[in-house]
Amino acid sequence: MQPEHPPSKSLTASKPASWSRLGQGVAVGGMLLFSAFAPHSIAAAEISLAIAAGGWLTRTIATRETGLRRTRFDLPIWLFFFWTVASCFLSEEPRISIAKIQSTCVIFLFYLTQAIVTRRIAVWLVAVMILSGVAGTAYSLYDLARGRGIVVESISPDSPLQRLHVGPGDAVWRVGGRRIGSVVEIDQIISGLVVGQSVSISVISLGEHVERPGLVVSEATKARASPSGIIGHKATHRFRASGWTRHYSTYAEILQILAQLAFGLALANFNNHRFNRWSRLAFAAVIVIALGVALTAMRTVLVAFAIGACVISFRALGRRARVISLASLLILLSVGAFVVYQTRARDALWLQDDSSSLRAQVAKVGLGRVMLHPLFGHGMDAMQAHWNEWGFPGKDLLHLHSTPLQLAFDRGLPALVFWLWIMWIFWRTASRGEKSLRDSSDTNRYGILLGATGAIAGFFASSLVNYNFGDGEVALVFWWLMGIVVVLSPMNNKHTGNPR
Repeated sequence: MQPEHPPSKSLTASKPASWSRLGQGVAVGGMLLFSAFAPHSIAAAEISLAIAAGGWLTRTIATRETGLRRTRFDLPIWLFFFWTVASCFLSEEPRISIAKIQSTCVIFLFYLTQAIVTRRIAVWLVAVMILSGVAGTAYSLYDLARGRGIVVESISPDSPLQRLHVGPGDAVWRVGGRRIGSVVEIDQIISGLVVGQSVSISVISLGEHVERPGLVVSEATKARASPSGIIGHKATHRFRASGWTRHYSTYAEILQILAQLAFGLALANFNNHRFNRWSRLAFAAVIVIALGVALTAMRTVLVAFAIGACVISFRALGRRARVISLASLLILLSVGAFVVYQTRARDALWLQDDSSSLRAQVAKVGLGRVMLHPLFGHGMDAMQAHWNEWGFPGKDLLHLHSTPLQLAFDRGLPALVFWLWIMWIFWRTASRGEKSLRDSSDTNRYGILLGATGAIAGFFASSLVNYNFGDGEVALVFWWLMGIVVVLSPMNNKHTGNPR
């Protein structure tokens, strides 16, 4: 009887290779899904990242290599992370702050992107996310055209909505998270509520989206012919575009980043190939996404976009082309100003509205308290439990509308220094990489790095007056872009000795 032959080495080796290819394919598929969903849904984006992480883990087990690399970002990132954790445990409200530690785990997307993405894949990921941003703007235009909810023409004195300060001129467009299109639908939802059950309603008042919690009904209310007690027949078209996202501020911040990336690709293709198919498509994407930013009526993000676009223009264009670029930006800002004037409260364009006043008051109180806890801060979200006690105005629990100020308030001045350090390295890596590739034939790689310089400048400018770093969806795109820049930057690859 002949002894059985042991399996060949090539056959044995092929199994890990197959698992490695499978894992990499799943990981890349997850990243593509993330690029498609990140501008619209944090839930879908997180599911996509879970798929990507599962594929990466499979590949890592098969190859026994993580694909991670050492970069200049590592030290400030981990100092920032561990300082945040320490500030949570030393918080004024540890139970609230410790629960928020999970939100800082978005930094792992930076490492996951590096480990999975190659230069070629990076271009596809950016293209998919830009296309997704264009789709979101198209939906916003459709949403504005059809309108939202029902404008309240009159409301009865005994309406349960009276307690939520809903009045004539306001538009009710969601009840209990369900979008409505008529008073009949509102009445049906209220009639179906359990007595004592509390739900929130979404109201558009003077163009602003407001959540009003605490709608509670009784049996007597449910028994009425019209439980809502309101009369209305028309939808409102006066609201701030938000695409498929939960809020216009989130939507605007992400679109600002995508518009800069599209602008960088457009100019890179124009400089290298003039008006070819790709440069035309990229310029069209810039126009559409920039219009999406304008439709959000976010004054600060509009200005931030203009700043970032100026950075890109001055890095990539000659004197005459810069003038054309600046003229185009002035047209966009004029469109944005018109949208703000038509959509938001009176005098919002001149920063004389209640929103601007409240921002200034909140920032003043927050700044005055920073030195009370300069080392580790008050703790993330601790202010929510002491809003009026600490001197913040009004009953709405907000944040400080400034990333540097919020970081210093929540996590201490050292955390702010670490964040500024991260931003500086991010800018230096993108700008040096862009500069080294200006004469390269790798047009798309150069274009993405060029766009990244504008995206970083715009993000930082907006962060001064918006807490964009604390927005989960925006933070995911921020860390993803940082990973993309590391993958594409020739300076970083030379430094790490691990070209992709």
